[in-house]
Amino acid sequence: MSKIIEGLKYSETHEWVKIEDGIAIIGVTDFAQKEMGDITYVDMPAEEDEVNAGEEFGALESVKASSDLISPVSGEVCEVNAELEDSPELINSDPYANWIIKVKISDESELDALMDAAAYAAQIGE
Repeated sequence: MSKIIEGLKYSETHEWVKIEDGIAIIGVTDFAQKEMGDITYVDMPAEEDEVNAGEEFGALESVKASSDLISPVSGEVCEVNAELEDSPELINSDPYANWIIKVKISDESELDALMDAAAYAAQIGE
């Protein structure tokens, strides 16, 4: 069974979002990292890059596959998790503690299109 945390928002493409003071902290779900297997590389945007909801902002590579990361919100990247450059496997150990990017949200209404924990659990069949 995949770990799903109450209070986060979830996208259909298996990213999670936590909002803190207008900043969206974005990572991938436990379900996604289990499906990928051992993550070997995380491709992330640069700080100050713009991301758009529903568009690719990076990718995860694993021993099994490569998967695009799709931004659940629009805004400016204000921080990237530099630890993942040297230790991408941190996502496998705890995908919720090891976020990928932080984005200053430009349109908070985009959060309304995301799922809560119960809806995400139903989507992945748990």
